[in-house]
Amino acid sequence: MHILSIVRIVGILVMCFSVTMLAPAFVALMYGDGGGKAFMQSFAISLVVGTILWWSCHLHKEELRSREGFLIVVAFWVVLGSLATLPFMLFEHPQLSLSAAFFEAFSGLTTTGATAIVGLDELPKAILFYRQLLQWLGGMGIIVLAIAIIPLLGIGGMQLYRAEMSGPMKDQKMRPRIAETAKALWFIYSFLTALCALAYWLAGMTPFDAITHSFSTVSIGGFSTHDASMGYFDSSTINLITVFFLLISACNFALHFRAFSEMGKGNVVKIYLRDPEFRFFIRIQIGLVLVCSAVLIGEDYFSDNLKNIEQVIFQAVSISTTTGYTTSDFSHWPAFVPMLLIMASFVGGCAGSVGGGLRVARVLVLYLQGRRELKRFIHPNLVYPIKWGNKILDERVIGSIWAFFSAYLLVFAICLLGVIACGVAPFDAFNAVLACLNNLGPGLGGVSSNVVAIPDSAKWILTIAMVCGRLEIFTLLVLFSPAFWKA
Repeated sequence: MHILSIVRIVGILVMCFSVTMLAPAFVALMYGDGGGKAFMQSFAISLVVGTILWWSCHLHKEELRSREGFLIVVAFWVVLGSLATLPFMLFEHPQLSLSAAFFEAFSGLTTTGATAIVGLDELPKAILFYRQLLQWLGGMGIIVLAIAIIPLLGIGGMQLYRAEMSGPMKDQKMRPRIAETAKALWFIYSFLTALCALAYWLAGMTPFDAITHSFSTVSIGGFSTHDASMGYFDSSTINLITVFFLLISACNFALHFRAFSEMGKGNVVKIYLRDPEFRFFIRIQIGLVLVCSAVLIGEDYFSDNLKNIEQVIFQAVSISTTTGYTTSDFSHWPAFVPMLLIMASFVGGCAGSVGGGLRVARVLVLYLQGRRELKRFIHPNLVYPIKWGNKILDERVIGSIWAFFSAYLLVFAICLLGVIACGVAPFDAFNAVLACLNNLGPGLGGVSSNVVAIPDSAKWILTIAMVCGRLEIFTLLVLFSPAFWKA
C-alpha cells in the first residue's frame, strides 16, 4: 500500500479545493453583504493543509492500483468535508455548532440537501453561493467515482456496463484513460449546468438564483437559496425546467458519455432507448406520476386538475430522484402520496448518476431475480438466465447486488437504532435516516424541512449515513477488510 503517494494526491486535491473558496469570496465582494473574510481565511487554512500534505510526500509518485483508489476516495471525502466546515464555523451568522457545521458541509458535498440552517432568505449571498457550489462539486465527484472507481469493487450497478464501456470500466489501475473520461464528464456536466442556468434565467430567475439553482439541480442536490425552495418562484415554467434537468441528471452519465462520443454517428437516441436501466427508470417516473395524480385529483387537493398534475410531476421527480426540491409542503398531502414518494427514494437515480438510493440498475436486477425465482417454484428444473439487454448477466454480479442490498439495509437499521438512542422519536428517526442514507434531504414529520430539532449526537450519525449512502457503502466497508491491507 503506497500510503505516502496517497497522502501526496490528497494534498494536491485539497489545494485544488482551496481555490474554490475564492469564488464565494468574490461573490461577497460583489454584493457587499459580508462573508469575504471568512472565505479568505478558509482558503488560507485549506491551502496550508493541502501544501503540508503534498510537500511532506511530494517525492513519492508510485503507480496506484484500485486499492489505493478506494483509500484516496474515502480520505479525500473525509478531509475535504472537514475543511468544508470552516466557512460555516467562521461565519457569525448563522451560528452553527460543530456538529451542525459538519452536517451542513457533508450534506452539500454528498448532494443530500438536508439542512441545519433556517432563515436562508436573510443570509449573505456568499454563504448561499457556497452551499450550492459544494453540491455542484460533490456531484461531479460522484460521477467520476461511480464511473471510474466503484466498478472495480464489483458491487453491482456500473459493472453491468463493463462489457460495453471503454476506458476506465476495463482498467484495473489508475491510468490516463480514466483522466480522459473524467475530462469528458466534466465537459458534459458543465455544459448541462450552463444550459440549466440559462433556462432558469430566461424563465425569470435573477442571475444569482439561476446560477446557484443550476448547481443544485444538475447535481441533484436540492439546496436552495430560499426557505420555500422552488415554491418561492411560483412558476410553472421553472418547475418544468427543473423536472427536465433532474431527469437528465438522474440518468446514467455513462450513457451521456457514450451519446457524446457517438454524437456524429446519429445513434444518440438509440443509445438511451436500448438501455434497460433507462427504460425502467422512465417507467418508474411515469408510474409514480399516474398513481399520485389519481390520488390528488380524487381528493381534489389543489384548485384544478392541471395544478394537481403539475405539482405531482414536480414532486414525484424531485423526491424519487433524491433531489429534495419542494414547491409546497408535500408532507401534508394525502398520506399515501408522500409515503409512496419517500419510499421511491430508496430506488433513487440510475447507476453512474448523481442521484442517491439503491440505484435503478440494482433494483431492476433484484426484480428480474425475484421473477426468475417465482418461475423456478413452478418449474424447478427450468434454466432461466437473467439478461441485461442482449447479454446474459453473470451470476456473480447478481450475488454482489444482493450483498450490497443486505449491507444497505444493515447500515440503515444500525443508523436508525443509533438515532433513536439519541432521543429522536422513531418516526422522525426513520425519516431522517432514510433521507440521509438515500441522499434525499427532506423527509416527513419533524425533518420535513430541516434538521434543526435533531440532537447534535444524532447529527453525527446522520452525517455518517450521508457518506455511506454517497460512497455506496462498500467503498467504506472494504477498508475494514484485512485482505484490503495485505501487500
